[in-house]
Amino acid sequence: MTDQAVRYSARCRRIVLGCVLALSVSVVALMGGGLPAQGSEPAQGEDASMDQHDHADGAVDMMTPHKKHLGPHMKWTALRTANADDAGRADQIVQTLRQALAKYKDYRVAMDGGYVPLHPERKPKHYHFANKQRRFLAKVRFDPAEPTALLYKKTRDSYELEGAMYTAPKGMSEDQLNERVPLSVAQWHAHVNLCFQPDGSRRRMSRKQLGFKGTIVTESECQQAGGRFVPQAGGWMIHVYPFESTPVKIWTH
Repeated sequence: MTDQAVRYSARCRRIVLGCVLALSVSVVALMGGGLPAQGSEPAQGEDASMDQHDHADGAVDMMTPHKKHLGPHMKWTALRTANADDAGRADQIVQTLRQALAKYKDYRVAMDGGYVPLHPERKPKHYHFANKQRRFLAKVRFDPAEPTALLYKKTRDSYELEGAMYTAPKGMSEDQLNERVPLSVAQWHAHVNLCFQPDGSRRRMSRKQLGFKGTIVTESECQQAGGRFVPQAGGWMIHVYPFESTPVKIWTH
């Protein structure tokens, strides 16, 4: 399938998925009187996080597989002391995810299941195929078999499945994140201290100052440059590569 065909198919799926998501939100609201308060964020902010994470300039490059990135725009949960219980729990997550991902080695099956490649027109080496419905559900519960996004590497004429990404609301504490994935085994990350060009602004800002690789790291610097400061772009994220051979390779991102 060509990139043009992928983009066309993705647009069609966004329309259908948007209708499904809207219906899901209504059903949850009717059944539960709204979303739980545990670490939840306004939908707009969380929905923006995926786009900003992978798809603002520089973010995909920052999160290439098996390279832990440090710096003023990356925030990591603290690594806890290893223990057997956590190792067993992490292994169960990996086994569940590995089984769930098997069918998605064919990226067309992933697209049929609601996973949409974000910004294929930018042609990065690594793609996030995101599922809006699963991103919505990840705000209120964790299912290791239902990751928010699938991670693919572009090949000459197709996509090769590498792993998956889980997400969690911005407001979650490290203890809450640990309940999802043990922090003695893996670390969640978030993108922080970001400066962006204000929407509709005619003032030109240097690309070196902005975004995930920008030189601006404080609110005062961003305001002085005429930018829009974002303390944290969306929620928490964690990449998992369940087809790798060792826990270090599986959980390093």
